[in-house]
Amino acid sequence: MYDNVETSVDFSKLEEEILKFWKEHEIFGKVRMLRKGGRKFVFLEGPPTANGLPHVGHVLTRCIKDVVLRFRTMIGDNVVPRIAGWDCHGLPVEIEVEKELRLNSKRDIEVFGVGRFNEMCRMSVFKYEREWVKMTERTGTWLDMEHPYVTLSKEYIESVWWSLKQLWEKTWEKDGEKGRLLYKDYYVVLYCPRCGTPLSSHEVALGGYKDTADPSIHVKFKVKGEENTYFLVWTTTPWTLLSNVALAVHPDLEYILVEQKGEKYILAKPLQMLLEGSYKVLKTFKGRELEGREYEPLYSYVKPDRKAWYVVLGDFVTETEGTGVVHIAPAFGPEDFEVAKKYKLPVIQLVDDTGHVKDEAEPFKGLYIKEADEKIIENLRSRGLLYKAGTVVHPYPHCWRCDTPLLYYAIDTWYIKMSALREKLLENNEKINWYPSYFKKGRFGKFIEEAKDWALSRNRFWGTPLPVWTCPNGHHVCIGSYEELEGYAGKLPENFDPHKPWVDEISFPCPECGGTMKREPYVIDCWYDSGAAPFAQYHYPFENVGLFKETFPVTFITEAVDQCRGWFYTLHAVATAVFGSYAYENVLSLGHVLDEQGRKMSKSRGNVVDPNVIFTNVGADAMRWYFFVSSPPWIPKRFSEKMVVETRNRFLNTLWNVYFFYVTNANIDEFNPHVGEKPRVASGLDRWLLSRLSTLTKTVRKEMENYMIHRAARALDEFVVDELSNWYLRRSRRRFWRNEMDEDKRSAYHTLYRALETLTRLLAPFIPFTTEAMYRNLSREDEKAAESVHMTDFPEPVEEEIDLDLERDMELVIKLAASGRSARASKGIKLRHPLREAVVVAQEEVLRNIAPLEEYLKDELNVKEVNYSTKPLEYLTYAVKPNFKSLGPKLKGEIKKVVEQLSKEKPEDVAVSLEEKGEYVLRVEGGTFTLTREDVEVEVKAKEGYAVGEPVIYVKDGRRSAVYLLVNTEVTGELRREALAREVVRRIQAMRKDMNLDFMQRINVAVKCDPAVFRELNENMEYIKNETLAETITHGEGEGYSKEWVIDGVKVTITIKAK
Repeated sequence: MYDNVETSVDFSKLEEEILKFWKEHEIFGKVRMLRKGGRKFVFLEGPPTANGLPHVGHVLTRCIKDVVLRFRTMIGDNVVPRIAGWDCHGLPVEIEVEKELRLNSKRDIEVFGVGRFNEMCRMSVFKYEREWVKMTERTGTWLDMEHPYVTLSKEYIESVWWSLKQLWEKTWEKDGEKGRLLYKDYYVVLYCPRCGTPLSSHEVALGGYKDTADPSIHVKFKVKGEENTYFLVWTTTPWTLLSNVALAVHPDLEYILVEQKGEKYILAKPLQMLLEGSYKVLKTFKGRELEGREYEPLYSYVKPDRKAWYVVLGDFVTETEGTGVVHIAPAFGPEDFEVAKKYKLPVIQLVDDTGHVKDEAEPFKGLYIKEADEKIIENLRSRGLLYKAGTVVHPYPHCWRCDTPLLYYAIDTWYIKMSALREKLLENNEKINWYPSYFKKGRFGKFIEEAKDWALSRNRFWGTPLPVWTCPNGHHVCIGSYEELEGYAGKLPENFDPHKPWVDEISFPCPECGGTMKREPYVIDCWYDSGAAPFAQYHYPFENVGLFKETFPVTFITEAVDQCRGWFYTLHAVATAVFGSYAYENVLSLGHVLDEQGRKMSKSRGNVVDPNVIFTNVGADAMRWYFFVSSPPWIPKRFSEKMVVETRNRFLNTLWNVYFFYVTNANIDEFNPHVGEKPRVASGLDRWLLSRLSTLTKTVRKEMENYMIHRAARALDEFVVDELSNWYLRRSRRRFWRNEMDEDKRSAYHTLYRALETLTRLLAPFIPFTTEAMYRNLSREDEKAAESVHMTDFPEPVEEEIDLDLERDMELVIKLAASGRSARASKGIKLRHPLREAVVVAQEEVLRNIAPLEEYLKDELNVKEVNYSTKPLEYLTYAVKPNFKSLGPKLKGEIKKVVEQLSKEKPEDVAVSLEEKGEYVLRVEGGTFTLTREDVEVEVKAKEGYAVGEPVIYVKDGRRSAVYLLVNTEVTGELRREALAREVVRRIQAMRKDMNLDFMQRINVAVKCDPAVFRELNENMEYIKNETLAETITHGEGEGYSKEWVIDGVKVTITIKAK
């Protein structure tokens, strides 16, 4: 019938066998062919860079992608293109190669040779490709890794060039201004002095702001022509003072002139508390009165080509920090630059593009800016121009790749005018389904509301070259294809490589003036490359025009949360700018993977978990299931091998044990679900399980269609562990152990088979290895079975089998059983010890619903009978008291009379109302007060001779009612003897397991104990024999495996011999 199944399974070994089966039988290819005619579900892979090893966070992303794509395939969708992608350009690659070659600057690269360096970059991007492919396969992720899109390919770059040509040709117009979407400007950008290139706003968001300690100095600028009078200015960047050209004040802010120790200072009135010591206010005036006032420069190493060193007005000046007087260095601040344009101020730039002071500032030349800070402070102090100095810790932007503090730096840069597309970005965002939904208006929405112009060009080497050629007269040509380039420059070589330095060798006459056109020396932001993936992967528009139109926008993408300001943004920005469209319909943002304590994983902390260790020690399915069930995908996940093991033990082992139980018993009974007529399902337990199975199927389908992976996984987890294993199988074991194959036993077999077969398909997207192994065995006798579970259809619910009333009533019984176990435990009574009765206290309707399921409650609680009552006061006592912590803030002066009235109410009325309605209306003099469950502490106790568990709330048709379960705690002699028999059964079963006996192996047993104890056992001897498959049980010593036990304080030696 079935292949025999071991009780314990090495999941890692099983997974390796399944991988081999998939490969040998080309299952992935067959699955793709099977769904070729289905509805298109377009997936786009967020391309990683394979110059670093994959980590646990990458495993999470792979698993989430795979579970969605497997589910979509099983419901009949044709997932396209289902290929991997590699991000090949940019700073991440360059910096790794710099480290490998021990190069420290752009100058070092130029000396080494740009061509050689770029060839090293080309090789570097695939350094760990094999490890990425292996990780992808080992997680069970099905992606075509043999035909990926690659951002460095000639075809991909040509598509990117085409898109940039579209932006070059598109124009914008707003508030009387107009221009191209792709334009060049000299402006202040955030700039990395180590990498020697500007960065875009989304790259800055990726690198983030880090708390940094910087100087905090208050400097005195001497007012020209006025003795001992100074503007007081605050700065945290002393090095920018070298390039100061103006001071800014707010036109409407009040300023004061104060006198202190023989000197006069001008500063904003609201900020005068910064002054140290006593002072006298001489005058108050508006900031606008200061406009045009001149001052003596702190430094004048460069002679300005325009008027400088006077006061200007600026609305950006605030009264919340500093002095209300802001020093203006247009080369190092966006607001400074804007005010410089307004007042036609000169731009003095005494720092070079490596962050070092230029030679003109002779006393500080060659110093890195942070080194120069200290020297400048000392210089100001020695000249009497430093009012005070200290240190401030504040958030400061850092490079997303090399972690260097960034500078605001004026430089020529090519931009995309995203600020002109804000409304379109927001409009397109409304068409996207975000998971979680609050990212739409929150993290992502707020970012695009303030979309900055995209600083596109990079002063680097390895990247997609900017396809703009310029002549000495300032004429530009933007190239949109290689054919267009040939039209200007002649035939390109066959082995043409569009990368630097080869593309830089191409020049041609300017079509406007005849001058020689040379390519602008920049490469573009690598994030634009990946943002172009929806069309560039197809080499659109040069090939696959129809295919692109069928697959754009893509249906689904998912990556880590930081991509909200990375790839998610650039996809959206490029699609909006080029096509006026959104790029994707559904986006799932993933939380980061943290260590067991909730800390970020890092080598320095020593808390990095190697995923390969998890694959070997625990298995990929266990890891996948942990990711799916532990928390919503967008919530950060704590992770460790221990946590994965716990998940495996709870879920996978439980699933396997149910599977083992079925296969073992089916083989013994030679049961074949595909032979003979199906039995009539009469058992309430079977009808309940089949109903739950269809309801579960509906739930899982609905949640997966809405990308609520965690909800689907948790529903499956609860069904397998709590309902199938801990309830159905526990309550059904004896049905399988009967000797005769009667109708009820056949019904149990068919029901359990259907549950397992359906579960293999429901769970196939989540745990693809285990379900494949189970399905291949379970379907051995099924001529219609597919070659693989992943070639089957996802289950559909059987509507006629759904009985929601039965499900609700059984759920109540299961909860009451848990309450009853709790009641037993409160009195220290083991579940193996039988008791006389359980009592259910509830409303009449509830009791009627429970009665047909009484046998399951009786068996689970190990009681002789179940009785019912609608009169709680016969069994329970109630006490209520106010919760002052909750009531105090609500009632304040009214609390005394409310508490007094509460003491007069019937506690049972208060308790029942709170349980069923969630509130109790208290009438006091002067009005009514509504008390909630948080306001009142309710204590329910059982009367003498009983124990009660927590109440269970039963809900039907929107009405709530409390249901109590009590157990009679009296233990008679008969019950005690039966309990002893059960304890002995438990020990014998444990010894059978020690001996690794076959499931149906018969045994002989000898029990050495006090004769009086053995006489008590005699009363239940047939029960012990039936439970343990013992043919004989004798008193005294015996031959075989022996073990001494202490049962309720009595020594008992049991000896077992297999027949």
